[in-house]
Order: sequence, then structure tokens, then C-alpha cells
Amino acid sequence: MTNPDSNNPSISKVSYSKISNTTYSKIWNFDALTEWEDATQVGNPNYWIENGNLRIFTNPNTWERSKVKTISSFAAGTYRWNVYIPEMGVGDMASIGAFLYNNNTHELDFEIGYGTQAIRDQLVAEPDDLIVYMTSQGYPFQSVQNKIKRGQWYSLSLELTLTSNGRYNVSWKINDAIMATVRLNYGKNTKFNIYCSVENLQFIGDHIPQSQNYALFDTVEFKGI
Repeated sequence: MTNPDSNNPSISKVSYSKISNTTYSKIWNFDALTEWEDATQVGNPNYWIENGNLRIFTNPNTWERSKVKTISSFAAGTYRWNVYIPEMGVGDMASIGAFLYNNNTHELDFEIGYGTQAIRDQLVAEPDDLIVYMTSQGYPFQSVQNKIKRGQWYSLSLELTLTSNGRYNVSWKINDAIMATVRLNYGKNTKFNIYCSVENLQFIGDHIPQSQNYALFDTVEFKGI
């Protein structure tokens, strides 16, 4: 895929039907927001469909939290987001999110932003690096940070498999490379809504955002097991 410019992205897209739906698989390619609903917590719903992508953003000098989520919930399987990560404002407290949510402690996240200077120093980040947080919010809590290059398309995936006692093992993958894993203390009875977001959040930078930060979501996929 080609890198979009912020106003008029030109994107060579994989060809999918609008929603491919079988017993165990769904693909949303964002020709529309069919089967999604608004989940914005703060501010106006800052998103629209643009050239077959979901464009979602937050404005500077706000604490906006722009989100959409699937109406349906899902359990074990592979969840994949194809997302463009742009250049983000230096030091901005802004996060691009691709995550699964049941409640505040049953949540599995990719969150990508500039990062605080302290975490950038710890990871020896280069100027063109952003920081990706891969987090289980509870049972158990685990958060792994790594670097990711800005201005590129990425495949972000969460793989939830079941152990013999019905609990989840989770793997976070970026472009199919495993970046983090954890065994959860809960399992198949917990289902998740799928989220796409851009949120202005204090943990991921050093100051209130001074730029409009955005992301483009090309496709989201769930493949059950």
C-alpha cells in the first residue's frame, strides 16, 4: 500500500466483499460502518468513511476520545486490524487504539503514540519511532512496550486460543511477528467488542496534544476457532 497524505490518501486496497460472513469469519472493509456503532467517550464523533477507509481523529488542545466498536461481541480466534500509522505530534498525549473490550479489567490493547520522553529514552527510540503498548488490563495486568515506525501500514493482530481448562492464551502480533504473550485467568465465557480509536490520553505523551492526530483503518477481521 502507498502512504496516504493526510487529506487525500491514495491507497491500493486488497479486494474484499463489503462484509464477508461465514460461521467463523468476518471481514469489514469500511465501505460503510455496517455492524459498527459510535463509542466516543469525550467530544464529537470524529470519524468518517474516506476512500474505503475509516478515518478517525482527535483535535488539538482537547481530551477527545473518538471510538467505534462492533455491535456484536466475539470470543476465541484471531482479530486483525490493518491500520495506517502516520507521523504523530511530538510529545502529544494521543493514542491510536486497536483493542478488544469487555470491561475495564477484561480488555486487550494495542495503543500507539509518541510516548513520554522517559519511555523513549528507555527504548532508545529514533526520531521516526513511535511507541506501541501491548496491554492486558487485568487478570493478569501486563504491559509490553516496543518501537514502531511512523508513516507505514501495519497488520496488528490479537490471537486468543484456549487452554485445556478453557482459559485464553493471548498473543500480540505486528505484521505476523509475535511481540508479547500472556495466559489470562479468564476464558471462553468472556466475549469482546472490537474497537478502533484515536484518543487523547495522558499516559502516552508529555503534553496535551498540539496537533490533530489521526489513523486510517483499512480492514478489520475476526476469524473464530
